Amino acid sequence: MRSLFHPNPTSGVTIRFDKRNTFSLAAIQAILTSRGIEIGFSSRPRDGIMIYSFATPQAREVYREVANSRTQSVFIAGGPHPSAKAAEALEQFDVVVLGEGEETLPELILTLTDDSDLDKVRGIAYRKSGRIHKTRPRPHVPLDAYPPFNQNLRAPIEISRGCPHNCKYCQTSRLFGTKMRHRSVEAIAFYSNYLSDVRFISPNAFAYGSDGHHIALTRVAELLASLHGRVYFGTFPSEVRPDFVTDELLEVVKERCANTSIHIGAQSGSDAVLEETNRGHSRHNVEVAVDICRSHGFCPVVDFIFGLPTEVAADQLESLDLIDSIVSKGGRARAHYFIPLPGTPYENESPAPVLNVVRKRLGKLARDGKLSGRWEPQLVHETKR
Repeated sequence: MRSLFHPNPTSGVTIRFDKRNTFSLAAIQAILTSRGIEIGFSSRPRDGIMIYSFATPQAREVYREVANSRTQSVFIAGGPHPSAKAAEALEQFDVVVLGEGEETLPELILTLTDDSDLDKVRGIAYRKSGRIHKTRPRPHVPLDAYPPFNQNLRAPIEISRGCPHNCKYCQTSRLFGTKMRHRSVEAIAFYSNYLSDVRFISPNAFAYGSDGHHIALTRVAELLASLHGRVYFGTFPSEVRPDFVTDELLEVVKERCANTSIHIGAQSGSDAVLEETNRGHSRHNVEVAVDICRSHGFCPVVDFIFGLPTEVAADQLESLDLIDSIVSKGGRARAHYFIPLPGTPYENESPAPVLNVVRKRLGKLARDGKLSGRWEPQLVHETKR
């Protein structure tokens, strides 16, 4: 554990580069450079101020790296895992940025280099007199006020943030709130000029311009009409909710966009699991969305989570049955194994075991090129030393 709060400014500010986090690192770089803070990237710790952004599956290796470092550094942690597990992160890190960092991180860095009072920086946690101290929280930021990337490291454009659905396994609503915020059409169009392939980051791309419960078709059409080049909407790295897939919306996407697939978040084929996890849609919604995609010439790529805490054998077989139905109609599936994420209602729940018959069938579908992902348990929960 370091207690160095007065780094030599000549040592610089460094972002720990990790290709798994490229999108968030691009945003961090853009935010800092727009405030006149010069930064560099490194694949290992350096002297000065070191910035890490990471999720739960990376936490264990990040903690190990920081614990074993021999640099004269102030270590700053941000991202979904340290935001939810600040006390854990502060076993290795000096400061944790809690939640959104657009306003907090630049202010924190300037405070550190000026030797000012950390208590004045809202939205952070650090150790003070041997105890964990959290400063006042910040309100959520307006997306238009901050760039999604700069010319040095480009990324998909984050068009929306926040989600009203509060799914029990998901951190999005806990980190970014239940009210959706959207970047303006004008700002998105401006940044799209720097991209050859225009892609987007959103918890539900088809909810652009809306409250997250209803489709704002006019706003979506306005957005897509403002863009040029190869536009990919409703596909990687975003997904869409099945209850937002409509004939009218797909007609707009087909006219304006280059993608031939739509990525849909189903998460389960069991209505009991969908209700218990607070998904807010049914299996029937997924089936209808798949049919609509196929009728417009799109390949539906549908996400499923196996091992959710309340899932029983019948639920897994229902998911498998839905996957088989999707594949039979020319679609594809992605399978994931449940990870208990900190800050969610399922944080302390144990994953359900995956049936052998399900594992074998998913493996065959993967070998046939009909399914991708990982549906086996992974040792990603053990994050402490």
